[in-house]
Amino acid sequence: MKFGVIITTYNSLAWLEKVLWGYENQTDKDFTVIIADDGSGSETKVLIDSFKQRAKLNIVHVWHEDNGFQKTIILNKAITQTACDYLLFTDGDCIPRGDTVAVHKQQSQKGYFCSAAYFKLSMDVSHKISESDIKSGNAFNYNWLQENDLPKTNKALKLTAKGMLQKLLNTLTPAKATWNGANSSAFKEDIISVNGFDERMQYGGLDRELGERMNNKGIKGKQIRYSTICLHLDHKRSYESPDIWAKNKAIRSMVKSKKLAWTDYGIEKTKRKKV
Repeated sequence: MKFGVIITTYNSLAWLEKVLWGYENQTDKDFTVIIADDGSGSETKVLIDSFKQRAKLNIVHVWHEDNGFQKTIILNKAITQTACDYLLFTDGDCIPRGDTVAVHKQQSQKGYFCSAAYFKLSMDVSHKISESDIKSGNAFNYNWLQENDLPKTNKALKLTAKGMLQKLLNTLTPAKATWNGANSSAFKEDIISVNGFDERMQYGGLDRELGERMNNKGIKGKQIRYSTICLHLDHKRSYESPDIWAKNKAIRSMVKSKKLAWTDYGIEKTKRKKV
């Protein structure tokens, strides 16, 4: 099984660098990184080329021109341009723990997509994390994060749970196994079967909508939120707006009410009977 990691990014050099350090330090090295670049400037290409020269990662850079927030469009482009059989989706502000690729591989299962978790950091801690902190694993140590001014949180078990406790928490958590753009994975053929991401969607539920159509197709979410984790670096969201949220909510409501498993606004642009 050819495994790929699709990372979305847009003009966020410092955060993307930390994320790529995380993938350089995976316990399982057999995967391809596909960077889905939503129109970044030349500085991002320079950074990506520097990581290619380090030769620790097999990197493919998929880019299109900047025309506003087009995450769904660049994601569909990345999906179609990779030959990988199984894909982990994440963002350029999410540092993976060293076991992330290995866990998603182990948990991959026909008829399911995997829903893992992220752990939000403050801006101060986000800036403090260095390459050595990621390589040593300190960045994923809750005590270390506390020592570096992380505000107290009731989400610590996402970082600290191990062994049988992980399995127990995955079973008992009230959180649904939804698709999230930070740390979810699926077979490429399953994503293609629902026509990928709906390109009408912008920020606000665009990832959930894909998972909801997959559910309608009979592809269930598998809860692994306590099995592996990524650190979500803090940032502003200038692309967020009430109008966009309302539009996205209307699309998701239609998917739910009509039990749609296909979008006419995805990878394949020709209309086709919805199943």
